[in-house]
Amino acid sequence: MAVVLIVEDTLTEAEIIGLTLQKAGFETIRATSSEQAKMKLAQQKPDLILLDVVLPGESGFELCRELKGEPETQNIPVVMCSTKDSEMDKFWGMKQGAASYLIKPIVPDELVRTVQLLVRG
Repeated sequence: MAVVLIVEDTLTEAEIIGLTLQKAGFETIRATSSEQAKMKLAQQKPDLILLDVVLPGESGFELCRELKGEPETQNIPVVMCSTKDSEMDKFWGMKQGAASYLIKPIVPDELVRTVQLLVRG
């Protein structure tokens, strides 16, 4: 079973994303900040990281750039997930190394399809 690390500070959003992915057959791990995500990544390497842009402390953009620069995490696909929906936000997310950029509120079918494509990659 593929494992997805969900980095999301809004509990309701994290719950919706988590349940959607679990129903599709994925195991999920959750973190509410970049710092907590780094601690989880030190313990377990997921098959994909779903990363909110707006987080307490370090932003999702910063964390994505950092993860893509580390040998242990550079090959884990990152999906940015945010209410920030301008073309510049999407461009910037992809420039940081994200494999995809989803807009909130999340469309469950789109989320599952994106994660399945990237995990099977």
